[in-house]
This record gives sequence, structure tokens and C-alpha cells, in this order.
Amino acid sequence: MGAWSARHRKTAVFGWLLFVVLVSYLGGAHGSDKVTAAESLPGQVARAARILDEAGVESPAGETVLVRNAALTADDPAFRAAVEQVAAAVRGTGRTSGELSPYDTGAVSADGHSALLRFTVDGADDEAAVANVPAVVDAVAGVQRRHADFLIEEYGRASSGKWFADRFRDDFARAEWTAVPLALGILLIAFGAVVAAVLPVVLAITAFVAAGGLVALCSGLLHTSDDAGSVMLLVGLAVGVDYCLFYLRREREERAAGRDRATALRIAAATSGRAVLVSGVTVVVAMAGMFLTGIADFRAMSFATIVVVVAAVLGSLTVLPALLSMLGDRVEKGRLPFPGRPRRAARGGSRFWGAALTPVLRRPLAAAVLATGLLLAVAAPLLTMRTANLTFQQQLPKGNALVATAQRIEAAFPGSPAPATVVVRARDITSPEMTRALADLQSRALATGRMHGPTELTVHAGQNVATVDIPLYGSGNDAVSAAALRALREEVVPATVGKVPGTEAPVTGETAGSVDFNRQMSDSMLPVLCFVVALAFLLMLLSFRSLSVAVTAVLLNLLSVGAAYGVLSLVFQHGVGAALIGTAGVGAVESWVPLFLFVILFGLSMDYHVFVVSRIKEARDRGLSTRDAVAHGIRSTAGVVTSAAVIMVGVFAVFGTLSVQSMKQMGVGLAVAVLIDATVIRAVLLPAVMTLLDERNWYLPRWLHWLPRIEAETPAATPATDPATGPDGPAGTPAGTPRGGRPELLGAGPHR
Repeated sequence: MGAWSARHRKTAVFGWLLFVVLVSYLGGAHGSDKVTAAESLPGQVARAARILDEAGVESPAGETVLVRNAALTADDPAFRAAVEQVAAAVRGTGRTSGELSPYDTGAVSADGHSALLRFTVDGADDEAAVANVPAVVDAVAGVQRRHADFLIEEYGRASSGKWFADRFRDDFARAEWTAVPLALGILLIAFGAVVAAVLPVVLAITAFVAAGGLVALCSGLLHTSDDAGSVMLLVGLAVGVDYCLFYLRREREERAAGRDRATALRIAAATSGRAVLVSGVTVVVAMAGMFLTGIADFRAMSFATIVVVVAAVLGSLTVLPALLSMLGDRVEKGRLPFPGRPRRAARGGSRFWGAALTPVLRRPLAAAVLATGLLLAVAAPLLTMRTANLTFQQQLPKGNALVATAQRIEAAFPGSPAPATVVVRARDITSPEMTRALADLQSRALATGRMHGPTELTVHAGQNVATVDIPLYGSGNDAVSAAALRALREEVVPATVGKVPGTEAPVTGETAGSVDFNRQMSDSMLPVLCFVVALAFLLMLLSFRSLSVAVTAVLLNLLSVGAAYGVLSLVFQHGVGAALIGTAGVGAVESWVPLFLFVILFGLSMDYHVFVVSRIKEARDRGLSTRDAVAHGIRSTAGVVTSAAVIMVGVFAVFGTLSVQSMKQMGVGLAVAVLIDATVIRAVLLPAVMTLLDERNWYLPRWLHWLPRIEAETPAATPATDPATGPDGPAGTPAGTPRGGRPELLGAGPHR
């Protein structure tokens, strides 16, 4: 691929640009089909959504207005007047319907000082309701300004959806404008030249744009989601920059070592290019594991990530060599005054990492034991991890006005902001038998003591469907709410509407969604873990034809993921150090975050592992002993791995500053895991373990010798004299010459 791109550089570059523009235009024209409610959650919640969809019954965007006065009760004429003014203001917008007065529904608090006015915001779907709700919010705020002695606040599905939509838009715009300059600044330091720093960023952005168009075009077959777009940006920018960095850095090292342009490109293609390809395939395989969850949002995130990684790999292996062939040494244009960088690149080493590596190689057993102990200690809080579908109040920043309103409503009317909904589909919803069963459902629910009124029954006679809203005690995602839901599903529904022949009555709502989602996550965790680990192991085995390398890669990645889980639990569940990242412990980790982190980290961690081990194997194949090859491989890749890790950590840390708790947890988890992986794992554990294993690193059982060889094809190298010193030999030794041996083509030494 690299050789073809170098020979047909204009075709490669302009073909890529045409491809990006074309798929971006077509994707924009096609639009994105989003995941529906029936797809997004499993279990009874999905069944309920399908019943409502098939019946053509829209789930209304319910809103509530809390009217409270500490001195007056709801029976006071002034209180009634305030409620009537709120109702009139809401009706006056012309964007609401289904208004329910607290005096008709009994939605008055036990102390009599609070009342809830309920209504729905017009709109065929959530997006339409979100577009209509600002006028309603403004009308309610106007009444509040006229009644300073009252507390008049609005909260509901449409108003919270509006907040999320605005916050996601603002946060991700800020993330884009922060992450791209951050990556560019790190690359400027890494390469010391403007052109070389700009190339990876430009290619990563074009890969993201192309992937966005492709995902939109495919969304008719595989629906996408807003979360998928966010993850695609996060991963696309990180891996796109990293892949280009690996490739470009190797080409620059070969040029600095005295090789001609064509040879340097061929060597970069056969070494770093191959590492990029293997890394990309590993990420794709790992992300494919998310399809096993059976959840549409995860399928959408998986597909979007796969597409952006494939685009980044193609750009790195085709467009980048074509651009380097065009630019030649002009890629060093705009050089910054960093003295000594060319000499260090030629040496392929780093004085800092060289000094850090010396004690590790001198006492590998002690280093391995200490590093493993440290990682296990960091991972220990994982044993206490509690996952949950975080409520709206938990997702938003502390002190948010909507959160405060929701908490006041919940305090006055426990469970009311998010009631359970029984969706009943019958042969004849208006039959006397069903009418009695629906009434019995409501009375038995209240008799359990786990649910409370007011309940609300809505009958759609034409569709033979009815919905019954029943508030649950508890916060919505705690043990109290879960027990109430279980009683409703297992006791109340089967004993009432469930007895009517031909009736289906799934229970949905926020609590039900959380319970069903967590159950699905638990059930799918083991299959996903086995799938990802097994295929990653197989890829490493095929790539390096070594059982030891494959086993080591899997174990080290599991350690880094475990440490990331420990930090997540410590910070977000127990609140240790939470204030440092602008959050507070919410008592749980978002239920989808651990599985998502495992899948994506297992793929991303292979970037560094493949890159470092490839360089170690390359040196060994040139004739070095395993110990010397480990030292050379770690020292020669330390700079690029450090730069790549800093970029990834920086990009992920930006997402850790976003407002929504789930995005914050994802960003912090990814940043911590990559930081651990690039330092403790690659700089200490990997060299220590490989030094201890020595020649056993390359062990392949005789019964596996049938495995196909997919090692890189050796480029024809032109030996050149390094003006300072080659990677392994003294000054004047031809590059690629093993100590005490004949000059050999890079990577083409005897395979012992």
C-alpha cells in the first residue's frame, strides 16, 4: 500500500479528498436515522415501546410545574389564583395539551404547601417537543416573576431534553475546539516542525468527516445515535493522530539515519505501517464485541467506531505515504528551535526513558512484582464497583437548576417525576372485564405500600391500548424503587390485567429502563469479554507467531483495564478526588461505561503493544539477543509512544471536563487507562516480563507451526552510514548491521 501510494501519489491524495467530500455530501443529504425507543432498551421496556409504536400512540413529553408557598396552602384563594395563572400562561403558548389541574388529580403535597400542574408539550416526537418547550418555559418564568412570594418551577421530559440537547451541543463544540489545538501542540513538540505536526491532525479530521458521512449513509440499515457521533469523534481523533504519528515518526527516523526517501518510506510502510494495520484490525475486532450486547445504542457506537478506525487506517497507509513522497524533506518545514532533536531521532532513543529502563532491565523480577502490585492495588476498588443507569439528577452537575427543581418535586411528591407505566394491550380494552382489571390494578398497586397516588389511566379505545402511570417510592434507581418495580411486575400486574385472556402488560419507565438495561449488561458482559479477549489473542498469535507474546499482551491489557476500573470506582462512586475534576461522587458508575471502556481500551492498548513489540522483534530478527532487543525496542519507541499517549490522554481528558456525568466518566476512564498503559505497562512491566522470558518470548508450539505467516514483507534497504551512531552500533556502522555481524536488510535477519 505504501509503495503504490508513493508511485501514484496524486491519485492517492486527490482520490482521498474526493472520497471524503463525496461521502460527506451524500451522508448529509441522506441524513441520519436514529435509534428508536423500541430499539434502545431491552426487556419489558422494549416491548412496551413496540406496543405503543405499533398502535401509533405517541409517548407524550410530560411536563410538570411545581407551585409552592411556605406560608399558604393549596386551599388558599391566593394559592389557587397562582395555579390558575400558571395554567393560563401555559395554555396561552398554544404548544401544550392534556392539562391536568392539581385540584382535579389530587396532586397536592401532604403538607398542603405544594401543588403540581401537569400537561404535555406538543410534538410528534421528542425533538419536536424540545423545540416547542422554550416558549412554555418562558411563560412559566413570567408567572414566577409576578409572584415573588411563590416558588414556581417547571421540570419534565421536554425541558430536561432541551437542557441535554443544548449542553451536548455546547460541550462537544468546546471539546472539538480544545482537543484539536491540544493535539497539534503536542505534535509540534514531538516533531519540532509545523508541517509534520499538521499532517496527522488533518488526516485524523478528514477520516472523522468521511466516517461521519459513511455512518449517515448506512444509518438506514443500522440506526445511529448522538452517543455514537460523540464516541466517533473521541476515538477518531485519538487513533487517527496516533497512527499517523507512528508512521511519520518512523519515516523521519530512517531519513535522519541517512536513508534515501524511497527506502525510508518502504521501511516505514513495512514496519510502522504493519503495526498500524494490526492495531487497527485489533480495535475493529474489539469494538465488534459490542454487537453481542443486543442493545441498539451499543451497536451504533460500535459501528461508528469501526468505520472511523478503518478510515484512519486507510488514510495512514495510503494518503500519508503519498504526502510524504510529495513533500520529501519539506515535511520538516517550519522547524521550531528545539536543539538536538535530529540527533536524538537518528539515535532512536530517549535519555530519560533510557535511564528509567536501566534498573528495570537490571532487576526485571523486582520491577515486575512491584509494577504488578501497584496495578492490583489501584484496581482493588473494582471489587466494590456498583453500576446503575444514572438518573437525570445524577447525570447533571451539582447545583444545576433543573436538578434542584427535580429534587424539590421528589421531596414533595416522592416518585412523581418518573412514575412506572403499565402499557396494556388487550383484545377489547373497553370490555367490562378489562375495565374492572384496570381499576383493580391501580388499587392493588397502592395497597402494596410501595407505590402511591395519584395514578393516571389513559385509554386508547381505537387501538385497544391503555397506559397506567403509577408513581414508585424511592429515588428512581435505588433499592426501594427496584423493589416497588418488582412488586408491580411480579405481583400486581399478573394478579389483575394479566388474568384477562389475550392481554399483554409490560411495565416501562425510568426505573424499569434502568433495571432492564443493567440486567442486559450483566448478561452480555461475559460473552463480550470472551469474544474480545479470544480474538485479540488470536490476532497477536498470528501477527507475531508467538504464544508467549499473545498471552502477555492479553494479561497486560487486562491489568491496565482493571486499574482504570479501580480509579473509576474510587473517584465517581466513592468520591475520592472527585472535586479535582469538577464533580462529586454519585455513588455509582454509569452502567454502560465499564463494558464500553473494556472494549475500547482493549483495542487501543494494542496500539502501543504492537508498535513496541514489533520494534523488539525487528531488532531480534536482525541478530540481537532478546535482552538487547528489548532494550533497543523500548528506547527507540519511547519517544513516539510517549507523544501518542500524551495526545490520547489529552483528548480523553477534554471529554472528562464535559458536563454530563457519563461522558465525564468515559473520558476520565480512558485517560487514566492510556496513561497507565503507556507508562507502567509499556515502560516497566512489558520490558521486565520480556526480559524474564528471554528466548521463551518467541515460543510457538510445534502443533501451531501451521499458522500462516503474516509478517511484513522486507523492504529493500540501502545501507547508509549514520553520521552519529546507528540504533545499535558505534559511529560509522552501517544502519541495520547487528553487532559483530554482516549488514542485513532491515527486518530480514535469520529467524531463530
